[in-house]
Amino acid sequence: MSGSGNGPDDASSAPGTPPPARRRGRPARAAAEAGPGARERILAAARTEFAERGYDKTSMRRIAKAAEVDSALVHHYFGTKEQVFAAAIELTFAPALTMPDALAGGGADVGERMARFMFGIWENPVSRQPLLAIMRSALTNDTAAAVLRGLIERRMLQRVAGELDVPDPEFRAQLAASHLIGIAMLRYVIKMDPVASADTEEIIAMVAPALQRYLTQS
Repeated sequence: MSGSGNGPDDASSAPGTPPPARRRGRPARAAAEAGPGARERILAAARTEFAERGYDKTSMRRIAKAAEVDSALVHHYFGTKEQVFAAAIELTFAPALTMPDALAGGGADVGERMARFMFGIWENPVSRQPLLAIMRSALTNDTAAAVLRGLIERRMLQRVAGELDVPDPEFRAQLAASHLIGIAMLRYVIKMDPVASADTEEIIAMVAPALQRYLTQS
């Protein structure tokens, strides 16, 4: 009878009938977004967005747009904005996080090695620009500062302190780091002369003895 709803067009809904085969062509957008490399694209986009806009002006939606994915996928891989920021700065800080390896074994030149290692990173334009962006974010946003502080403490200074044979090693490691960060602020952020225009080797020669005292003298 007409109106029963059991015409030929409803055959696919009958029990036991397999669903229609997917049409050939490009995969669904969600499948393409979540494919291989999606996480890396999101992380690269986040790093760029945070570097260009800072923490406050970067949103999860903007990161998703830059990575050409749905914003839900950013949340899926990283959770919150704070967590994606942490992952992005860890990627940016990757070269600096190897510093404890460069200081292993201590020695009479450990202060010079520390200074030379850090200025080697700061003097490289490729690594300097993302670092500057992170420092600016940390100076203007408490959440960004907390994330950066946690990364430096956990991944760098605790390991440096573990290499030191002196009283209060964590305090010593922080003093050495504060010395270098202060110079970096004057030289690369504020650009205050004569520190900003001084030759790198001259700065290393002046700073190394102070770092040596922090890291080795009881």
